[in-house]
Amino acid sequence: MNNMALHSQKFEILNYTLNKTKPLRAMPFNRECYEYYSSTGEAIPPSSSVKDLGVYLCNDGTWSPHINTISNEAKRLAGWALGVFRDRSQRTMVTLYKALVLLKLEYCSPLWCPSKIGDIEKLEGVQRFFTRRIAECKGLNYWERLEHLQMMSLQRRRERYLFIHMWKVYWGLVPNSTNTTFSENARRGPTANLPKLAPYAQKSMLTLRENSFSVKAAQIFNRMPTSVKRCSDLAAMKVELGNFLSSVPDCPPVRGYTCPRDNSLIAMLAHIT
Repeated sequence: MNNMALHSQKFEILNYTLNKTKPLRAMPFNRECYEYYSSTGEAIPPSSSVKDLGVYLCNDGTWSPHINTISNEAKRLAGWALGVFRDRSQRTMVTLYKALVLLKLEYCSPLWCPSKIGDIEKLEGVQRFFTRRIAECKGLNYWERLEHLQMMSLQRRRERYLFIHMWKVYWGLVPNSTNTTFSENARRGPTANLPKLAPYAQKSMLTLRENSFSVKAAQIFNRMPTSVKRCSDLAAMKVELGNFLSSVPDCPPVRGYTCPRDNSLIAMLAHIT
């Protein structure tokens, strides 16, 4: 129709393979279900990971390849900034960090927000590395530096974004792409209903469900104070949310440190509420 042809060198396929032990995957005809053939008959095999709009998607549903990539890129940016700028004052360093490094670590984070301790530690390691170079933070450990700089851990910031996006879904400010439904609770106010999972689903599916935006964001939304959820103005809600989160301890998992408790908001707010 328009004389356009598929560019097989730029076309990639991603197949989600949750159960790799099924005998069916070893059958000769199985590859026909997982390969794509161009109009010229060229076979395009599936890839283990594909980059789409700046995010690396993995065929097992995990986000570790993406987290490894952005952590390494953020470290390179941090090293470049430290090499170019000699000023180690708090104001300069925090400005450089927010302008160059933090954006790389948080792009599209509501989608890939990790639950694995190793992934969380890898991301926190970048912020830990950079804040250690701030002159006013000499002699302070990472948790003390966060308190001194009045900064949230990256884990807390990601979960804050999860709540804000779910709040926007509740108030109709963004499309409800996950088809999340809400109900009213006499004690907790508006609550998001968690998506149901078939009782015969694989264990891997259960893990993916627990780590998905639909579940994690809903759990955080449900545990937040009613006054924050019922605030209909975005700017006012962020102020209310910030005041509340400032009262919640923030000790993220980092290598070499022993966390006194699970630092996720889901666990922390369960004790508060």
